[in-house]
Amino acid sequence: MFKTLKNDIPASIVVFFVALPLCLGISVASGAEPITGLIAGIVGGIIVGAASGSKIGVSGPAAGLAVIVATAIGDLGYENFLVAVVLAGVFQIILGVFKAGIIGYYFPSSVIKGMLTGIGIVIILKEIPYFFGLDKNPEGDFAFLQIDGENTLTELLKTINAIISGNFDKGATIIALISMGILLLWANVLSKKGKIFKLVQGPLVAVVIGIVFYFLTKDTGMELSKDHLVSVPVPESLAGLKDLLTFPNFSAITNPKILITAFTIGLVASLETLLCVEATDKLDPDKNVTPTNRELFAQGSGNIVSGLIGGLPVTQVIVRSSANIQSGGKSKASAVIHGFLLLISVVTIPMVLNLIPLSVLAAILFIVGYKLAKPSTFKAMYNAGWMQFIPFITTIVGIVFIDLLWGIGLGLAVGIFIVLFKSFKNSHFLHKEGEDVDDGKIKMTLAEEVTFFNKGAILQELDSLPKDSYLELDVRKTQYLDNDIIEILDDFAFKAKERNIDIKLISERGIVENPESFIEFFKLRPKLDEFKL
Repeated sequence: MFKTLKNDIPASIVVFFVALPLCLGISVASGAEPITGLIAGIVGGIIVGAASGSKIGVSGPAAGLAVIVATAIGDLGYENFLVAVVLAGVFQIILGVFKAGIIGYYFPSSVIKGMLTGIGIVIILKEIPYFFGLDKNPEGDFAFLQIDGENTLTELLKTINAIISGNFDKGATIIALISMGILLLWANVLSKKGKIFKLVQGPLVAVVIGIVFYFLTKDTGMELSKDHLVSVPVPESLAGLKDLLTFPNFSAITNPKILITAFTIGLVASLETLLCVEATDKLDPDKNVTPTNRELFAQGSGNIVSGLIGGLPVTQVIVRSSANIQSGGKSKASAVIHGFLLLISVVTIPMVLNLIPLSVLAAILFIVGYKLAKPSTFKAMYNAGWMQFIPFITTIVGIVFIDLLWGIGLGLAVGIFIVLFKSFKNSHFLHKEGEDVDDGKIKMTLAEEVTFFNKGAILQELDSLPKDSYLELDVRKTQYLDNDIIEILDDFAFKAKERNIDIKLISERGIVENPESFIEFFKLRPKLDEFKL
């Protein structure tokens, strides 16, 4: 880990600048105080980062939980809600102990890539208003329906109208454009010129230039108002930090609503984490594989700590993780250092943080979003065929027009449907011998595995066989035959006599002409729903 500090320290600074506004914005979007998101970010970096087996994953408060959290806080009150966060952490540790982390491996690659691309598009769309100083909605509100009453598209249209009419913040736009230029120059030119440009990252330079710009433009007509700057809570003293913390009310632990909320947060946070782990591992240039059960344990530990000191729930988060990867992070040190940077800055220099223009951070996030949603990804998925492209697009549309969890759910549903459809089509192979179907032989070869998903296809083919035909049914390659399929074949044997269809059954156990009972032939045992031939 120490060998990679030259990569991890610069990356941690970039992640810090990405995480800071997101922590603040997600807390506001969740109906909580800004400090709660910072606490979750600090815990996600230090506690989860240290306990996790992921080398490049970064954890913190998640936009995907904002609606659930906001509803829970409204129903329970914040102190009771914190009890649910602690219990959610316990639940996640239990999931890790029972090795539930394997669930993450069952999400199709097309859905994972769609999730990454969809998040990238959402980041770009959401950051455009900030880029032009039209930032009314809190950072981190990634849902289509925003808490300010607008949605992603209406907000974008308002921004376009404001730009056309000239009613945008000129100062915010100028420093955003300058920051974008710095970032592109750093990434494409300067980073290849010397080690100093890799050690000092472009985002750090952009932030410093942004602060300088704020001071230079005071009283010039282009000065930035406080609404366009980062807003970190400022304690009156170090002792005053304690006053910003809230602690859970464990006397309410028996409240059924708290238990239901804890289960919901634990389950959703675990799924979001596992999806992020899968996506992050795909982005990782070193192709490290994260131990998922250990990750559940780490996330559970983080949620217990966060809940105990007044923070929001944490998950592994793709925006911060991808920023870490793009900035060259190599080990978990990057995530841990970013957590300490959040802690140190909140304790020692909150006034300096409050001088950072949001439009500068928008430029940084804009680059992150573009790298997640490159046009080349669409081309690659399209070339991979419709079975990959449709779940991919469905996931993107769901994420952009609803939210993250809905998008993943819709993409997964479409992916499952396609698997069932292909299973329906590939359950057997059918070819006809002879030019005249009525005079020729019809051969059906069952696949290696035939399940109840294949019922419709096989039933359809059997029912379409013409009268007075000859069916050759080959099951020699079949290793698994579901009980439902055997019953369909048995029913067909009865109908075949009425339609004068002869059946020749070919199996490893021999050839049988017109079997009286397929159930008897396969020696189906009672209460078994499968039979191996």
